[in-house]
Amino acid sequence: MSRFIFIFLLILSTFIISPNQARSETSIDVYMNDFYSKSNEASKILKEIETNLKEGSRKNVCSRQREAARLGLLANKSLIKAFEIVGTEPPIETIKSSQRRWESILNDC
Repeated sequence: MSRFIFIFLLILSTFIISPNQARSETSIDVYMNDFYSKSNEASKILKEIETNLKEGSRKNVCSRQREAARLGLLANKSLIKAFEIVGTEPPIETIKSSQRRWESILNDC
């Protein structure tokens, strides 16, 4: 019985003493994850549209294009926020080019 109590106390003290901290995401991680998830989702939608058009289907093309464009624009905003948090200058020309591309997709349908 004393052996059981000793093992129990040893296990209990191990869990109490050992560090159990979970690493939380920093704000930069949140914005970068948001950027990647939204830009990937937007690209996925556009690829699906391309496949459907090749197959001859024009079902919901405009609404899906607009959704992809909205996601792309939101992704750009998250990327800019991430650069602001880090304190570095974002690649403005690249972001503006991406912004124009997404806006043209949004407006040309």
